[in-house]
Amino acid sequence: MFKAIINAGTLHDAIKAMSAVVDEARFEIASEGFSARAVDPANAAMVSLDISKDAFVLFEGTEGEIGVDLGRFTEIIGMADKNDEIELALDPDTHKLDISMGGFSYTLSLLDPSTLRNAPMVPALDLPAGITVSGSVFKRMIKAAEMVSDHTSFGVHDGVFFMEATGDSDQVRLDLTSSDLIAITPADVRSLYSLDYLGDISKGVGGACEN
Repeated sequence: MFKAIINAGTLHDAIKAMSAVVDEARFEIASEGFSARAVDPANAAMVSLDISKDAFVLFEGTEGEIGVDLGRFTEIIGMADKNDEIELALDPDTHKLDISMGGFSYTLSLLDPSTLRNAPMVPALDLPAGITVSGSVFKRMIKAAEMVSDHTSFGVHDGVFFMEATGDSDQVRLDLTSSDLIAITPADVRSLYSLDYLGDISKGVGGACEN
């Protein structure tokens, strides 16, 4: 059994960010909320999504699993205004997801979870550095990097986080101190990332408070 009401903007941003990595996903429903883990076909990127029951206006769920076509789901919930409330209900007889919002009612056919790739184990990584930045800042720096290159570097040096991208003739760099960030665990590090993934992900998290 699953029935929930959630803000349209919250749900849309979460699903859109996940759909940047995979087209289909297995969602685990539990009394505490629902979650999904997935790896892209190239095994280059992994997405982990958790939406706790506190993020919902109403949440009633028992243990279960559903398979979702993320592209189709994103299209449907994208019809709602960001301040609308979306009602989700799993029909136990048809095993379809009933979606209601702004006077519209949709029925989304679900996928057989057993036909989808198993959820990956989330590795326990002991990373030396970490930063938390607002979704709007993340989106802005990815957009800036895309203007000059197809990849970007993230790093921390002397307690300052930086984003840097270099193209054939142009270069862009952004430095953010601790006062510009939500949180930082400093250590001198630098990593290179493909903007093919980050560009799509940034479109889904641009309105998020944290990233």
